Amino acid sequence: MSAAIDPPLEQAVRFEQARLDGLYARLDRLREEAAERLGESRRKHVENDQERSQRDAEAHLYRRRIAQLDAVEEGLCFGRLDYTGGEEPMYLGRIGLHAEGGGQLLVDWRSEAGRRFYLATAASPAGVRRRRHLHTRGRRLRSVNDEVLDLDSAGGSGSSIGSEGALMAALDAARTGAMKDIVATIQAEQDRIIRAPLEGVMIVDGAPGTGKTAVALHRAAYLLYEHRERLGRRGVLIIGPGKQFLRYISEVLPGLAETDVLLRTPAQLFPGVVADRPETDAVAALKGRAVMAGVVASAVADRQVVPREPVPVGYEHHELWLRPEKITAARDAARETGLPHNEARETFHKRVIADLATQYADIIGEDPLGEENLLGLEDRAQLAVEIAGDPVIRGQIEALWPELTAQELLEDLFASPERIASAAAALRGEERALLHRGPGGWSEADVALLDEAAEHLGETEARPRSGELTAEQIAYAQDVLTITEGSASFDFEDEESEILQASDVIDEFWLGERQVDEAFVSVAERAAADRRWIFGHVIVDEAQELSPMEWRALLRRCVTRSFTVAGDLAQAAGPTAPATWAEVFGATDLVWRAEQLTVSYRTPAEVMDVATRVLDAIGVEAARPRPVRESGHRPWLEIAQEGLDERVEELVAAERRAVGEGSVAVVTTAERAAGLAGIDAAAVLTVKQAKGLEFDSVIVVDPDAIAASGLRNLYVALTRATKRLGVVAPDKPVFPGAEVL
Repeated sequence: MSAAIDPPLEQAVRFEQARLDGLYARLDRLREEAAERLGESRRKHVENDQERSQRDAEAHLYRRRIAQLDAVEEGLCFGRLDYTGGEEPMYLGRIGLHAEGGGQLLVDWRSEAGRRFYLATAASPAGVRRRRHLHTRGRRLRSVNDEVLDLDSAGGSGSSIGSEGALMAALDAARTGAMKDIVATIQAEQDRIIRAPLEGVMIVDGAPGTGKTAVALHRAAYLLYEHRERLGRRGVLIIGPGKQFLRYISEVLPGLAETDVLLRTPAQLFPGVVADRPETDAVAALKGRAVMAGVVASAVADRQVVPREPVPVGYEHHELWLRPEKITAARDAARETGLPHNEARETFHKRVIADLATQYADIIGEDPLGEENLLGLEDRAQLAVEIAGDPVIRGQIEALWPELTAQELLEDLFASPERIASAAAALRGEERALLHRGPGGWSEADVALLDEAAEHLGETEARPRSGELTAEQIAYAQDVLTITEGSASFDFEDEESEILQASDVIDEFWLGERQVDEAFVSVAERAAADRRWIFGHVIVDEAQELSPMEWRALLRRCVTRSFTVAGDLAQAAGPTAPATWAEVFGATDLVWRAEQLTVSYRTPAEVMDVATRVLDAIGVEAARPRPVRESGHRPWLEIAQEGLDERVEELVAAERRAVGEGSVAVVTTAERAAGLAGIDAAAVLTVKQAKGLEFDSVIVVDPDAIAASGLRNLYVALTRATKRLGVVAPDKPVFPGAEVL
């Protein structure tokens, strides 16, 4: 179609449907080609591990491509631009599509060309004559809406629904319980943040309903597109406040054809640990403080023991000694390696064994004529091998520098007031008492401490045990020879020996053991199983909730310090809620910049009128959001002094009828939520669970009880509704804003 000719608007749907049919036909063909190549890849004959790995990687590539093509099925094409200069129209979609001959059929929304769709306005059309919004369901076009941006070139033809028509239609749509992407309605202020440079920390600050989460997720999709080679290898980590929130956003990025993303809560950052142990707010707050990093480090150091007096060691009817001065020297040498505890343990063990071998050689190799000891260096090395194989002696040395997991370290620490007193000397007595507990399970606040402990401890021995003693014997023999030659310096780099180098033997020994068949897995799957995985970018939603210890854990997962941080300081809960972003990041080495979103797209004016009064009472320095729409429904209040639970159930049923296909939620305290959990027609959530979520209708139950835990919690509860808000209270409420209900 020529850009200079406008078919009548009543013909537009038929015309665009034909175009859409062509795009889906091309999508189907690409899917078929990928499926054919996947089948060919699976049928390939392989003869060795390298060929098998290549086949698996190839198959994964085609599976990933098919998944991407499947994901963009809904809403494949959503927009079109017509230009004033005579160029062919540009069609915009979730991915880019080319014709078999190479011509561009569909432009990816993330491309530079696609950006014009979001930035062109009537005031600054930038060569765009008309922007057309295509509304589809499945493969059928439901409606066409046009925005004429250059009236002069339009020649009076066409029609306009106004620049915000498509946005309003999207905002008024019913919520289904899963977050939808905003790819068709991205606003200019949002687009600027989405396309900001990868480097550094981008803070997306804004009140409820301003689109912080949507912007952060679309930024993830954009960065994966723009920096495919870098981020495709390492992936993107998205941190959300809870499991409900992760389920809510889980469909957004796959729908934008992006799969190299791992979604986690802070409590899910330690593979293999389920954080379901209950804990008081006071204990959780203490464990989240930065001082706990020092407590964990001290707890590790406390497990590197030097006996106060010599400890006897029986061997072959002789008495050897674990001598404090030698143990101290071995401990210092192990620490000077700079290795984590478990990895430095080998250095400690070898030096202690070397001293025991020297003592034993002095005893059995003594010349009765008083001459030089009869045992040479190789004899002493052999003695070290034999001593190292004695399980009793190894157990005594192990007690001085044990191999530990993070779980073992913290279980032992929290179970012992004595260990707590030693490691947590910087804490007050009542704070140390809060840490003491019995074994069994982990809390959410424990996860960051486990991560900190794992960094100090390093990896535990994961090699198979078969044949291990031979490699150890060679290692001990090598090191004992060097120790006895070099005396007390423990400096081995310039020493020489005709014994085979231990590293050579161990490398060759373990190389054969590591020939295993590993299935090819995706970036997200590998990252999920590996605590040490380093991501290319990290996105943190509800970032104001993270503790300093949780930030330490996240910083370890992105060494490039590339973060997108979405949050609202007015919603920060807890006794240590930060007042500014500088308070959050001031003590780190992060380079950060903040962008403010001030337009509330989700929360209607009627709801914000109540919520803003709570915000004013909080006193936080934050921009007041500007709603772009009214819902037509004033928030209501009902007082139910008796039978409150039953009345809430009746009101939920009424709201369910009112919103039709939309969603209904009840937000209340944890105690009230337990009693209301049987309501089937609504999601019953605590304030913590509701953070980041949205519903067509929300009933806030017992607002004063929520406010008693902090006005910020009430502010969160009141701002989850997109259309209708109701409040149910056992007595006349007194919270700020109740007077307008």
